Amino acid sequence: MPARDAEPFPRAVLDVLAAAGERPVFEHGTRVVTGDEMLGMVARIASGLRGNGIGPGDGLALLLGVTAEAFAAILAGHVVGARVVGVRPGLTEAQVEHLLGLDIELAIRDADLPGLLQSADEPLRCDGRPNDIARLIHTSGSTGAPKACAQSYAAMTEAWAARPEAWPPAIRELATRLDRYLVFGSLSSQVMFEYAMLTLTAGGTVVVAGDPADAITELKATARVITVPGLAKLVAAQKRDPADLSTLKALLVSGSPLTPERHRDALETLGPVLFHGYGQTETGMISMATPDDPPGTVGRPPVDVEIRDGELYVRTPGQAQEYWGNPRESAETFVDGWVRTHDLGRFDDDGHLRLIGRARDVVIVNANLHYVGPIEQVLAEHPDVAEAYVVAVPDDETGEAVHAFVVPKGDRVPRLEELRELVTARLGAACAPIGLTAIAEPPVAPGGKPDKRQLTA
Repeated sequence: MPARDAEPFPRAVLDVLAAAGERPVFEHGTRVVTGDEMLGMVARIASGLRGNGIGPGDGLALLLGVTAEAFAAILAGHVVGARVVGVRPGLTEAQVEHLLGLDIELAIRDADLPGLLQSADEPLRCDGRPNDIARLIHTSGSTGAPKACAQSYAAMTEAWAARPEAWPPAIRELATRLDRYLVFGSLSSQVMFEYAMLTLTAGGTVVVAGDPADAITELKATARVITVPGLAKLVAAQKRDPADLSTLKALLVSGSPLTPERHRDALETLGPVLFHGYGQTETGMISMATPDDPPGTVGRPPVDVEIRDGELYVRTPGQAQEYWGNPRESAETFVDGWVRTHDLGRFDDDGHLRLIGRARDVVIVNANLHYVGPIEQVLAEHPDVAEAYVVAVPDDETGEAVHAFVVPKGDRVPRLEELRELVTARLGAACAPIGLTAIAEPPVAPGGKPDKRQLTA
């Protein structure tokens, strides 16, 4: 057995739980789980996984809710060295079947967890091999099959969340505010899980929120992740009918850029609590603005960032190395040790990063990125559609939404509801258009291609 300091992820997290001892680390309703209890659950589930023949390099799919056992199961999967695949809610049946077909030896649902809790008499041993893939984190699935970002055990061991000595300045400041951090939706979310680990390392408690909308007040939370549309709703609600947000210390804004005006308005309404993060599934955190950074920026990146023809290329310690089983798209995104973000940005004179656009044709709905190409292809399958073009439009509920322009085949224009049903069945509800415009033909740019800028205008 290797020395403890040589063990890979999640050794650092296990050490944090051991140091917590009798301190609460996870709270779900009236249930409170201490560090010792969480560590015990991890050990027992790891024993159960090994009893099922799961070890280094094996595929382990987790279709789990947001519970203490789910958190322990994720860690246990990494303890035994498996390739952990978190299956988030909201995917279509076809997408879930696709994920479960990615060399998976065992799939676990919430009902399976009690049977995995086996006795564990020996000390926890982390069996992950540095070059093995530790987890597959999936993109939105707007291409039909979600792309799986493959992160190695070496990369997860080098990531910063459970290593205070590696915390960038913005994370060091954020860590002081994570007394009670809300988790909701899915622990397979990279953002949700990373900040949960950071919270435990900072000495805080992870608190489960069924409905995050009122949880700050009801659960006396000090921190939560929030999308830009969610932030706009919170700001509007505070102006209209202020709630008691006196415990709030940090809103982790993610998913899409904040305009300087909206950023400034949120700071003025909510106080100095905004931490505006910029990252991708492929990279993890790239940069983060603290409440003291200029509105409209995402702070000063603590990682390597190059701007090539306006586009951002980055290198982070915990970045993915490929799209699992997808060499063509891997070659387009993972370039000589760099990750091509497909985002456009620039640095101001003080080194703050400003995001100014996207180099790819996408719509970002509820912080999830969806490529428009597959949506256009599905729309064009409708018998009354000759051509289809999709653009992103602002939406108060989701940040952005899909608007479809279609060239009808004949005299009949398809109904919006027909197109929504078609797209939802194939790609999920987030890709379904909220608006429809029939056109005789698309406007054309000087190069001869359809000009979506004119459609958007």
